[in-house]
Amino acid sequence: MTHLDIELKQLKEEALEMFDLVTSQLKKSKTALLNNDSEIAREVNFNERRVNALELKIDKDCENIFALFNPLAIDLRFVLAVLKINSNLERIGDIADGISRYVAATSGRFDKELVHQTKLEDMFDIAVSMLTDVRASFDTEDTKLARGVFKKDDSLDEINANANSVVEDIIRTNTEKTGQCLHIISAIRKLERTGDQVKNVAEEIIFYIEAKVLKHLPGKNTNE
Repeated sequence: MTHLDIELKQLKEEALEMFDLVTSQLKKSKTALLNNDSEIAREVNFNERRVNALELKIDKDCENIFALFNPLAIDLRFVLAVLKINSNLERIGDIADGISRYVAATSGRFDKELVHQTKLEDMFDIAVSMLTDVRASFDTEDTKLARGVFKKDDSLDEINANANSVVEDIIRTNTEKTGQCLHIISAIRKLERTGDQVKNVAEEIIFYIEAKVLKHLPGKNTNE
């Protein structure tokens, strides 16, 4: 194994650690928000520092590989992809941190029927599933898994698109739930953006494995 191979292996391990950390943050933000758990919310807020520190470490390691080894072909694509994936994952960490901060502004747990009607919990589960899939895709170099997240993101988009009308109907008949509705809408918007970040990750995985650029192209959920 060459020195470059060793550095690339270490970089991949760090990226997988970032995947795991950010996925954990998103899962905990769900628990914190839906259960109004301030302790878990504070844990998410504290761990945001770990996310930021790991992002900086991965960026620096990518820069060192460029400077010291001048990687080519698939090795070059891998390092470029990790740079962008790292940024996308850090943004998802920011989203989890932002969602958890709604706990301090919410008195008591969200009304179960409100959560059900807005499909907030479904959005969390889909977003976590997408993250889990791209993590596995990155680890095993399985681009089919990466492509699968595009269809899942359609479900996030659909829930987001319907959220306004659902919340308007709820507020119209239950004005006392206005505060909770506004926090739920904000969380839904953040989860929709999470889906966009995960799609970006999937595109980068396909780029480095297949040398295909999917950005701005229609039909990204195909196997072509």
